[in-house]
Amino acid sequence: MSTQIKAPKAPSSWRRWRTARPFWGGLLVILSGIEILLAVKAPLPVVLHVGMQGLVGYLVPIVLLLCGILLLTNPAQRLFYSTVAAVLALASWATSNLGGFLFGLLLGLVGSALAFAWTPDKRKKPARQARPTPPPPPGPPAEWAALVAPSAPADGPEAAPATPAPEASAADPTEEWPEQTPWDEAAAPDTGKPEGPARSD
Repeated sequence: MSTQIKAPKAPSSWRRWRTARPFWGGLLVILSGIEILLAVKAPLPVVLHVGMQGLVGYLVPIVLLLCGILLLTNPAQRLFYSTVAAVLALASWATSNLGGFLFGLLLGLVGSALAFAWTPDKRKKPARQARPTPPPPPGPPAEWAALVAPSAPADGPEAAPATPAPEASAADPTEEWPEQTPWDEAAAPDTGKPEGPARSD
């Protein structure tokens, strides 16, 4: 019985888009801006108004909503947008009904923290199959190697040149001659000159 291994499914376009940006952080910041804006305009019989009112009470949740949208559309500047969102969420405590009755304040702080800590997906992609290394090119035939290689002489390796023998040096005139022996005197040749008469005193 053969078992077939199914290849993993490719992620959908929605998943790729969602993982390429701080989705949950931006979504919470958007919800925070909407909640604070509705808390300011809520038709309640008793509405708390603490701090500055008027334009600022509407401007804070609108800018907070805009930061959440920018976090989703421009994730490269997420650090700046998340910092601004955190500051505006804290400022809504004094400008927009205690930060949207505290719920909008908490949503803004949690969303900005998630967006600030988000990093791009760095999971390793499947490595491409390595291409086989081509074999090395064949070398030249043996006949070519025999032609290229230098041939050795028939008599063997080339002999080193003979060193000429030093010439015999001339006899040193200062060299002492050996003394004559009685045998050398007897063997000396006779000159043939007659001996002269002996002189008498």
